[in-house]
Amino acid sequence: MSFFSFGQSAEIDVVLNDAETRKKVEHKTEDGKKDKYFLFYDGETVSGKVNVTLKNPGKRLEHHGIKIEFVGQIELYYDRGNHHEFVSLVKDLARPGEITQSQTFDFEFTHVEKPYESYTGQNVKLRYFLRATVIRRLNDISKEMDIVVHTLSTYPELNSSIKMEVGIEDCLHIEFEYNKSKYHLKDVIVGKIYFLLVRIKIKHMEIDIIKRETTGTGPSVYHENDTIAKYEIMDGAPVRGESIPIRLFLAGYDLTPTMRDINKKFSVRYYLNLVLIDEEERRYFKQQEITLWRKGDVVRKSMSHQAAIASQRFEGSAASESALEQAAKEESG
Repeated sequence: MSFFSFGQSAEIDVVLNDAETRKKVEHKTEDGKKDKYFLFYDGETVSGKVNVTLKNPGKRLEHHGIKIEFVGQIELYYDRGNHHEFVSLVKDLARPGEITQSQTFDFEFTHVEKPYESYTGQNVKLRYFLRATVIRRLNDISKEMDIVVHTLSTYPELNSSIKMEVGIEDCLHIEFEYNKSKYHLKDVIVGKIYFLLVRIKIKHMEIDIIKRETTGTGPSVYHENDTIAKYEIMDGAPVRGESIPIRLFLAGYDLTPTMRDINKKFSVRYYLNLVLIDEEERRYFKQQEITLWRKGDVVRKSMSHQAAIASQRFEGSAASESALEQAAKEESG
C-alpha cells in the first residue's frame, strides 16, 4: 500500500473496494506521459476505505473532522488556480475529536453522475478525483486519488456518408467520398477519391486527422490544432478518371471522443484534412469535420474483418466480397 506523508502526525490513504478487479486504463498526464488509472463510467458507484495511520502510535491526533470528497473539475491552463467544479460531493467520516490509534473509515458515493470524459489537452484538463482530508487547526492532512471516466455512446441512428467536390477552375476537379461522418475510436475510415480533371502536376496527396481544441469564450478564445495522423494516399501524378481508395484505421491513434461545449468551457473536434501538393510545392486543402464516439467493450472482430465489412457496405463490389471472405478465413484460421 502506498502512503503519502504530510507533516509528522499521520498518513492518509484511499483504497477502492474493487481495486483488485476494476479495470485500469492509460491516460495522458499534463507532462505528456501516460499513467494507469482506475476506469469508471457515468452512474457507477464509487466506494472504498480511507485509512488514517498514526506515525507515532499512542500519541493522539486532534482534528476538526475527517471527510472525503468526490470532485469533477475543469482547469484552464491560462487561468490556473481557478478550478471550475461540475461535480462536488462530500461525505463526513468523523466528527471533530481525536484519534488515539490508526483507523479505517468506509465511504460510498452511490450512482455518481460523471457527465464528461476525462481529458488532458494542451490548454485544458478535465479530471475526477477523490480527496480525503483530516481537518486540523493549522495544516490539514490530505490525499488525492485520480480516476479516469470514459463516456460511452450507442451507434448513431443517422450516419450519412460525406461527399464533397474540390476544384481550381480549369486546373483541377476532384470528388472525395467517405463512407460515413461518425466513427467510433476503433473504426476504419473507408473512402474514395475521383480525379475528374487534372491539369496541374500533383506529386503527393495525403489525409491528415486534425484535432482542434477550443478553450475560453468571447474575446479570450484559444484554438489549438494538433495533427494526430498523416496518411499518404498517393505518391505520384494521378490521371483523369483515376479513382483512389482510402482505408484509414483509427485504432492506432491517440484519439478521444468529440467533445462539444463541455460545461461551456471547452470543445474538442476532429477534422479530416485532404492535402494535395503539386510539383511547385503549392498546397491545396479541403477540410471536413467528423464525429468520433466511444463504443462499449463488446465482442471485438478483427480489424481486417471490420475493414472488409466497411468496404463491402461502401463499395458493394465483388472485390470487397472476396475481401470479406478472406477476413473470415483469417479469423477462423
